[in-house]
Amino acid sequence: MTNDRPLSKQEVLKTYYGYDSFREGQEELIDCLLSGQDVCGVMPTGAGKSVCYQVPALMLPHVTLVVSPLISLMKDQVRALNQMGVHAAYLNSSLTWNQYKKALALAKEGRYKIIYVAPERLLTEDFLDFARQTPISLVAVDEAHCVSQWGQDFRPSYLKIPEFIEGLPSRPVLGAFTATATKEVRADIIGMLKLSEPHVSVTGFDRKNLYFEVRHDRDKYKGIRDYLRAHPDSSGIIYCATRKNVEEVCDKLLADGFLATRYHAGLSDAERRSNQEAFTYDDVPVMVATNAFGMGIDKSNVRFVLHYNMPKNMESYYQEAGRAGRDGAKADCILFYSGQDVITNQFFIEQNRDNEELTGEALELVRERDRERLKKMTFYCHTTDCLRDYMLRYFGEYGSNYCGNCGNCKSTFETVDITALANDLIGCILTSGMRYGVNVILDTLRGSKSEKVLRFGLDKNRYYSTHAQETVVFLRQVFQYLVLTEYLAVTDDQFPIVKVKEKGLTFYSETGEFRPVLTMKAARKTTQTPAAAGKEPGRNGRKRTTAPGSAPFEELRRLRTQIARAQHVPPYMILSDKSLESMCVLLPQTKDEMLAVHGMGEIRYQKYGGQFLALCRKLAGESEDFL
Repeated sequence: MTNDRPLSKQEVLKTYYGYDSFREGQEELIDCLLSGQDVCGVMPTGAGKSVCYQVPALMLPHVTLVVSPLISLMKDQVRALNQMGVHAAYLNSSLTWNQYKKALALAKEGRYKIIYVAPERLLTEDFLDFARQTPISLVAVDEAHCVSQWGQDFRPSYLKIPEFIEGLPSRPVLGAFTATATKEVRADIIGMLKLSEPHVSVTGFDRKNLYFEVRHDRDKYKGIRDYLRAHPDSSGIIYCATRKNVEEVCDKLLADGFLATRYHAGLSDAERRSNQEAFTYDDVPVMVATNAFGMGIDKSNVRFVLHYNMPKNMESYYQEAGRAGRDGAKADCILFYSGQDVITNQFFIEQNRDNEELTGEALELVRERDRERLKKMTFYCHTTDCLRDYMLRYFGEYGSNYCGNCGNCKSTFETVDITALANDLIGCILTSGMRYGVNVILDTLRGSKSEKVLRFGLDKNRYYSTHAQETVVFLRQVFQYLVLTEYLAVTDDQFPIVKVKEKGLTFYSETGEFRPVLTMKAARKTTQTPAAAGKEPGRNGRKRTTAPGSAPFEELRRLRTQIARAQHVPPYMILSDKSLESMCVLLPQTKDEMLAVHGMGEIRYQKYGGQFLALCRKLAGESEDFL
């Protein structure tokens, strides 16, 4: 877009992004970068980290390099920038050699304002030749936590960034950005990237539009199937811990008539790419995937993220759940927990395939930190406190312990006396020689005649069938409570064994007498809160339905899909769900009114604002039909 004078930062924001004001933390980071000061920005997913370096990139005189870890992230960001009228490119392994050479030649000619590059490319001869000949105003490091070996996504290639910077003729301003960084990881980012007296901004981890819940359903698949049936018009991700689980869940969903696809490292590159595009373009609304999917995916209209298995740490859960509701509209983050998830993650930690270059004491230290993270993740799945507050405290923030928008805050808990059950559970473990796993112990308490119980002679154990009246779900809750409160422990072996800790030995009474009372909180009733938006006031003050599935929203969504297909881009790159909801509320009748819609800037209006305006005028005439 041509202009007689340089645009101010507010004008850049409105013209290219369609926003009237900056979000928390954005403006201070932008001002620092424009003044030449390094920055370290920690902002939750969906808070607009990319705006913090893209706006300065559009205002600074020379090219901006964005170091990014994943091909999918680069493609999405570059495609979105090109949609906004910004010349951008990416340089990574997805390009053929001829494509790469052509992109580099165009970059040398000054064709691009922003270039995304994989960290592995930084020290290659061709790229270094380009970088040393081309003035660079800014280097932005996305997913900066990857530089820390104590973080959850350590990537050795990120260690090359300081060497690249030092090899440039003049040092550009440097910005580091991430959504997940504890205090220790932030210190690593600043030190490892050699940021120079950076301005550090931590805007907070709370995303109020997300609803959090943990469910202990005995039949996880049924819980997921019921959720999808209750949200037929929503798009979302179902995360599984293993490839096998991905295949099983996806196959069941397809058999039950859902439009779903899958993503994991065992698929071919072509199939992963095809499945990702089907999800991104809204051709298939449900993606079932391992954690190999999602990092850097900008799809903004993800209305739910369901976890079929518990992740191994809070950082991973926050990052994966945070892929819901990037547009700011309401979304659900529901974790379906089982005790087996802990065992699976313990196995992954002991294998430690993420850091194969580490050995000896360093490797054991990483494992120990991973075990501690797993314990805190498990606590999250069993706490009766506010889930949002638990998460915020983990990242060093403190809330009110009541958010009103999580499963625990919407549940009623009652205090249950588990003294006798805890004593018998501990007694069963001790009298059986502390040689068995949790399933065998619980089967013994319930009086099961399973093959293992009979083969090991546990039907002769004094605690056999003492709690036949209890459900397996409740017994597991009590067992996990005793693990979390240090009465019991589970070994890290390939076949985990239940052990009694010192606290459990002190508590246990062979006669069942003289024990302190032990209680735990158990949910009595849970109020499930869907992520669907409510009704918003319309032009005449009456309530208008804006949620997905409502008549005006669906008509606007159909138009968005038509435009997206014609331009060969994902629908969310045309306008976000939040923008469509805003349009439903305002039903603009003029250009000025359309420009007041969230996310509708001058560039977007020039491209397709007229088509949405015509539909809004039509909907306004029919508004009495759906008010």
